Amino acid sequence: MKQERLRLLGALILTAMVSSFATQPAAAQAKFVPGKLAGIVRDAAGTPQMGASVQLIAESAGTAIAHGFLTNTQGAFRGDKLIPGFYTVRVTLAGFLPSLEKHIQISANVTTVVRIELQSMFASLDQLRRTPSNTAVDSDDWKWVLRSASVTRPVLEWVDGDTLSASTVSVESSIPRAPRLRMEFTDGALRPVSASTIASAPATSVAYDQKLGGAGSVIFAGQMSYDEDAPSGGIATVWLPTGTLGAGPHTALVLREARLGPDGPTFRGVRLDQGGSIAFGNRVALRYGGEYVLVGLGSAASSLRPRAELNVRFSDEWSAALIFASMPAGLTPLETTDSEQGGELVAALNELDAFPALLWHSGRPVLQSGWHEEIAAERKVGARGKLQVAAFHDDNSHVAVFGRGSDLPTSDYFQDYFSNGFAYDGGSSSSWGTRAAFREKLDGDTEFTAIYSFGGALTTSDLPEDVLRDMLRTAPRHSFGASISGKVPRMHTRVLAGYKWISGPAISRVDPYGESIYQMDPYFHLSVRQPLPKFALGRWEAIADCDNLLAQGYASANSRDGRLLLVPTFRTFRGGLSLQF
Repeated sequence: MKQERLRLLGALILTAMVSSFATQPAAAQAKFVPGKLAGIVRDAAGTPQMGASVQLIAESAGTAIAHGFLTNTQGAFRGDKLIPGFYTVRVTLAGFLPSLEKHIQISANVTTVVRIELQSMFASLDQLRRTPSNTAVDSDDWKWVLRSASVTRPVLEWVDGDTLSASTVSVESSIPRAPRLRMEFTDGALRPVSASTIASAPATSVAYDQKLGGAGSVIFAGQMSYDEDAPSGGIATVWLPTGTLGAGPHTALVLREARLGPDGPTFRGVRLDQGGSIAFGNRVALRYGGEYVLVGLGSAASSLRPRAELNVRFSDEWSAALIFASMPAGLTPLETTDSEQGGELVAALNELDAFPALLWHSGRPVLQSGWHEEIAAERKVGARGKLQVAAFHDDNSHVAVFGRGSDLPTSDYFQDYFSNGFAYDGGSSSSWGTRAAFREKLDGDTEFTAIYSFGGALTTSDLPEDVLRDMLRTAPRHSFGASISGKVPRMHTRVLAGYKWISGPAISRVDPYGESIYQMDPYFHLSVRQPLPKFALGRWEAIADCDNLLAQGYASANSRDGRLLLVPTFRTFRGGLSLQF
């Protein structure tokens, strides 16, 4: 009897095991049929955000499943082979408030599409609620920018307006961005008369953008001139961990070398730049950075150039900024170049020309240097206007003075090989000033800017003939400028034209920091970008940049070294072709 009971118990156990093994594959198959998730991350203006960190967390009790993604150049992300259920999606990105979407359901054999909208760190609390709208997206979103050099370069954007309607994500949007290439064939220079700048000679420049790692990218840029007697060239490497400008830190390394004539010395320079930003809550942001410059021309000269900008937004209409930067520019091309339409490539090429001016002082090389402190307040005017009022202080230790002359002492005058122009160390200069600027976007792509500045500038005195440096003094000057930029209908020509008037003789810049922000070079300046008909691979474009077309502001001086013609800005022309793949 006992043996029969044991046999019966064994048969029951065997039957239960067989049943469990028979049903386990079907249950497992039903449980783990995967689902998919696709999404796109944009800001309140509808601009896709690259490099956003997306975390997918399962909401099931006792489940610790989490997935991480990074958005691509179209702001899209995609997750495959996800266990069906409810998830929470958390999105974070530098410069924006974190976004949390709960109860996102993933179903088997179905792709769930979500749209995440990020609010700027300066958005007011009442803007944090999601109020869908059917407002159409403007293809050329208005950006309030800080600028430097001769191209449009956004730095910090105040985001206003309604949220946008939901969008779907296609499979192509999740494909990694292809490498990009930009080539420029140019002649001339906008900043001549310095060995540290690109030579005024025919040259070819190339920039290549390659995706590296998850979301990062590395950009290689190079430039080489064709002059046999004074060859020059440079290379730049730019590392963007987030893959786009303005969305994270950046690191740049630039090397330049130029021979100053067939029998002249060789210039060698190294420039290392690092920058980034930190957000404190939803109303305060700190942009920081610094660069180290080392040049050699017989002997060496170096400079450490930090910069910082603290931005505070008080309301939707009012904001303020506290700025501390090194002169002459402060901001770098990587902090001020538009990331759209190949902006990263343009920024890398501009890095080749971002060295400070090289000067001579008593037979030794020195770099143009100084400090700029500023406090500014900005108010929104209407729907598309901005008014800024600022007070600033410029304290320069080596002011760059440019002019024309011949047979000058080589111990103090840095002579240009391509012309009779020279660069000269004007010594120190300190002044206080103020600025009022207004910018408004008109119909279409047209933008109008007006700026008034009051500050100090170097001018010649009535002293007897002496060393030029001792004949210079700082004098207060008023200046007023206006510019307009836009796109010509049908021809799609992009034009920027402006004029800046100065109240009296000035051989150095009045408010150089304001000039860099608002693209307001002295006197009449013009920039043209003309797309060409497609006749080969890539997008062809004719480029032309002109500065001081009317040759204004020239002043003569009789110094102990001879008669000189001093100029605040040379009349220059730089033109050529641009090709981008």
